[in-house]
Amino acid sequence: MAGTRTKRLRLDASYNTTALPRARPASNHAVGSSFVVPGLTLTDHTFSVPLDYADESKGTLDIYVREVVAYSRSKQQLPYLLFLQGGPGFESPRPTEASAWLKAAVQHFRVILLDQRGTGRSSPITSASLPRIGDARAQAEYLSHFRTDNIVRDSEAVRMALVPPDAAGGGRWTLLGQSFGGFCAVRYLSAAPEGITEVLLTGGLPPSVGDPNATETAYRNLYRRVLGQNAKYYQRFPDDVEAVQNVVRHLIRQPEGGVRTPSGNLLTPRSLQVLGLSGLGSGGGFERLHFLLEKAWDGDHISLSFMKSFDAWMPWDTNPLYALLHEAIYCQNNASRWAAHRVRNSEFSEQFDAAQAVANGTPVMFTGEMVFPWMFEDFAALAPLQAAAEAVAEKADWPQLYDLKALQSTTVPVASATYYDDMYVDCDCAQETAKHIRGIRQWVTNEYAHSGIRDDGARIFEQLLAMARGSIPLC
Repeated sequence: MAGTRTKRLRLDASYNTTALPRARPASNHAVGSSFVVPGLTLTDHTFSVPLDYADESKGTLDIYVREVVAYSRSKQQLPYLLFLQGGPGFESPRPTEASAWLKAAVQHFRVILLDQRGTGRSSPITSASLPRIGDARAQAEYLSHFRTDNIVRDSEAVRMALVPPDAAGGGRWTLLGQSFGGFCAVRYLSAAPEGITEVLLTGGLPPSVGDPNATETAYRNLYRRVLGQNAKYYQRFPDDVEAVQNVVRHLIRQPEGGVRTPSGNLLTPRSLQVLGLSGLGSGGGFERLHFLLEKAWDGDHISLSFMKSFDAWMPWDTNPLYALLHEAIYCQNNASRWAAHRVRNSEFSEQFDAAQAVANGTPVMFTGEMVFPWMFEDFAALAPLQAAAEAVAEKADWPQLYDLKALQSTTVPVASATYYDDMYVDCDCAQETAKHIRGIRQWVTNEYAHSGIRDDGARIFEQLLAMARGSIPLC
């Protein structure tokens, strides 16, 4: 594919939309400056790609990547690895030194850190920029181009422009997908496997890809995982049962049902529960949440320190795409219609009713990686995007993301670190997807939470690479 332009095909029901339209090499490739951080040489690259690969008249986007190579190997020819960041809606890491998984990876590869479209330096979507697109319908249509399928097309366009056909690996690259980045990698595997040498996944098997109701299934399972994490948290810190109840009581008594934070967010019982997103599912999260609650009070008022920390824990102002597309990443030929909210109200309303918990003297349950419609009221940066979010939630014509036949017949080696107690990507749903991926090798473990790649990345990276390449034999 490198250096050639593929034939443009019309999209309709007669074509497999998981694979078409194909990308071609990205245009306007500009190589920026290089600089050194301890142990690494970093080089900037920018590209131009279509907003809509099926209709290039809609304009273009900037795509930014950072090439990372070990300083001592910067002149050597090495195979390439593309790192796909979790999210959706988060930019790639900004390395300050050779450490963790990156230190291990640069011993084998030139690493490409991609800012997925709409994030970082890749035509970012912000609370200020999105309304400039037009009305809510226009915004929703624009957002429809920022899912996994187009992230993969961008990646292919970058690969064809950046990776030399005669480079080690024959012009292909290895994929490392963390969380949502793993969803992108599985889409890549089913849509453009000819560009891939091997796939490494860390907490990144998308849930139940063959299930037409995958969104509801995922959240139903995740709520159970979240309840389990709450139980573990309060077992670890039993005094926090009363501490959280006291905060909820105070918030309920306020005229607005909560207090305004320095960022203009409304801290209510339901938004307080969102602290579970960061506090319950990653390494060290329990401790960080406990230490946050320690500083909740300034006399009879919620302390400024607590409120500023609450704001810092919420990613919605800097990364609104995370909220706007969080449910859409699961959708294939159906609408999400606020699936997490619907499942909570229909099946878990009693367990997550903060006011009722306080009245009953039972622990207040924190929530997890769920986005609710009321968040576009309580969080100031999301308020201007409420109408667009509603339009995205009602959109039903999302294309198919995964080609099951392609996954079932793949010859690309795939290795996955699957975390048994993962609160963000349910292990049971991951197994339903794994059944469709030919030859996948899994390391299913409860040694790590979803943040394993951050907590012990070098070990996990080397283990997965060895599994994919067969130096750890099947048993």
